[in-house]
Amino acid sequence: MIEIIDKHSCCGCSSCVQKCPKKCISMYEDDEGFLYPVVDKEKCIDCGLCEIVCPCHNDSEKKRTNLPDIYAIKNKNEKIRIQSSSGGVFTLLAEEVIKKGGVVFGACFSDDWEVKHHYTESVEGLAAFRGSKYVQSCIGTTYQKVESFLKQGRSVMFTGTPCQVSGLKHYLRKEYSNLLTVDFVCHGVPSPKVWRIYLNKIVADCYGVHPKSDRFYKKYLQKVEFRSKIKGWKNFRYRMVLLKTKRNGKKKMFTYSSAFSENAYMQMFLSDLILRPSCYKCPSKAGKSGSDMTIGDFWGIEKVVPQFDDDKGISLLIINNSRFIPLLSEVQFHFECLKLPFNVIPQYNKSFLYSVKEPLERDRFFLLLYKGDDFFSFGRLVWAKNRKVSLISKINRLCVWLKKLVS
Repeated sequence: MIEIIDKHSCCGCSSCVQKCPKKCISMYEDDEGFLYPVVDKEKCIDCGLCEIVCPCHNDSEKKRTNLPDIYAIKNKNEKIRIQSSSGGVFTLLAEEVIKKGGVVFGACFSDDWEVKHHYTESVEGLAAFRGSKYVQSCIGTTYQKVESFLKQGRSVMFTGTPCQVSGLKHYLRKEYSNLLTVDFVCHGVPSPKVWRIYLNKIVADCYGVHPKSDRFYKKYLQKVEFRSKIKGWKNFRYRMVLLKTKRNGKKKMFTYSSAFSENAYMQMFLSDLILRPSCYKCPSKAGKSGSDMTIGDFWGIEKVVPQFDDDKGISLLIINNSRFIPLLSEVQFHFECLKLPFNVIPQYNKSFLYSVKEPLERDRFFLLLYKGDDFFSFGRLVWAKNRKVSLISKINRLCVWLKKLVS
């Protein structure tokens, strides 16, 4: 029977819930806003399946025998690349799967602006999955739907966090030749509760009113872009489109925008305050999720291959399963590509390999959240402190390097 004693040991993938033959496990949101499984012990038959399919209870310690293939990619379709967080590699892969009659799973916004996993069978439906969403998605019954499509003989592309891919692999408990799993370089997943509170506050502030409900924002919010490229890929901005009704009854759209690093929600994310406890010791890092491919932003490309960077977004593609290398040749006319050595990963994309450290201030942050105090200001203070420490660390490293150079 699954029993969560230490919340660091549950990633919230819902694999246990979906596998339970008696349907006696349900997901409940805790005070921090994260979902955890709770077992109805009266219905439980103690079959142990929930523990068998748990990726945190059965994390892989397998080591690679060969280094994966690393690529820098940019989609030739400029419109799609601008809509994407990085270089648009997700859409390239997903379109190919759908053209062959397949199904693509990804994360999208719900009507309540929560993030959930869903699927599409059309190219047009991929638009909802494009762009980063800095909130933990709700998996729901996604794994069951994936399995159903696979058993029908349909090709399936599943995209999610490393722990969600690991959860799917453990749930299926067998390999499928018609399944392509794609995770991304993950920093960690933020609290859906903090996201809801943030939306309520920022939308209420924009309208100069007091929030009337927990989802006050739903009535006004039209669009969210966590990383708008309106000022370039490296200077991406947080952007929201809101609906406002004028005195004459006419409706008008207006935009709220802020620099990514100056946005209160993103500062809390970058300070690692609002991440799920399991993110601080993620068991699915460094390819241990079992994913066939890993995608992300190719940070550092301007230093590695400056002539390839045009500040419109470059995708990092890590092929963990050589069986899918031919897939690249099938879409080669739709992208520009460079193959690069693995050493660019630990140098510029450390989140692929390592978990972030749990901040000392995290408990105090959520205590303020419980009390309803101004945790936004506290988040800003932690962010400012971290930036200062980071700058001092960089200066110290530079001094050490200069001393070695002189000596």
